[in-house]
Amino acid sequence: MKTFRALSALLAYPSAELQAAVPAIRRVIAAEGVIPPGQATALEPLLDSLATGDLYDLEERYVLLFDRSRSLSLNLFEHIHGESRDRGSAMVDLLETYRAGGFDLTGPELPDHLPVLLEFLSTQPLAEARAILADAGHILVALAERLRRRESLYAPVLAALVAIAQATPDSEEARALLAETDDDPTDLAALDATYAEAQVVFGPDPNAGCPAAREVLARMSTAPAPAPARAAAAN
Repeated sequence: MKTFRALSALLAYPSAELQAAVPAIRRVIAAEGVIPPGQATALEPLLDSLATGDLYDLEERYVLLFDRSRSLSLNLFEHIHGESRDRGSAMVDLLETYRAGGFDLTGPELPDHLPVLLEFLSTQPLAEARAILADAGHILVALAERLRRRESLYAPVLAALVAIAQATPDSEEARALLAETDDDPTDLAALDATYAEAQVVFGPDPNAGCPAAREVLARMSTAPAPAPARAAAAN
């Protein structure tokens, strides 16, 4: 399902390639109809912002949200395992899931990085992809709500994933995450203290960008437009 690739691209670090791919992202989302119509419409402000915004401003916004706010980290296991050894074990299991599904992780990002997971899901049947996404539903719910509180344009991306996963805030795990205090990305002293402990090293530098996401954008930009859809009402 190319919709998962489109959402992966939207959560990637902003680039000129991403800006150029916005029309293709729109076509994919409208054609496949995986995202409920309301959530698809809610993506428009972000798409407009990415297509027309100053790249420096887009990059700054992204870093402030996802790189300097630990409570909004796109590395999913960080929200439940922190930097403990359990996180490394969970990522080994996730890598095995990727390999069993015929997906080889070649970039420097960690296996639990949400855009990487979405790229993997795009290679799987929708029912299986939805089930895997549902396993992380409580984390997606927490991220969506935290972004909503900040009135972020990225909130609808997580809301769309919550809808696809059919996740709810009612589970014990979701309630526990939602009860945590959001960190302040402008409080540099607090951030330094938060990251003072040694981090788990799992493969290459996780801060080096995401070649997988760049490859996704390249494929989307060169792919022919999808045929008119059975779910054209998705936007």
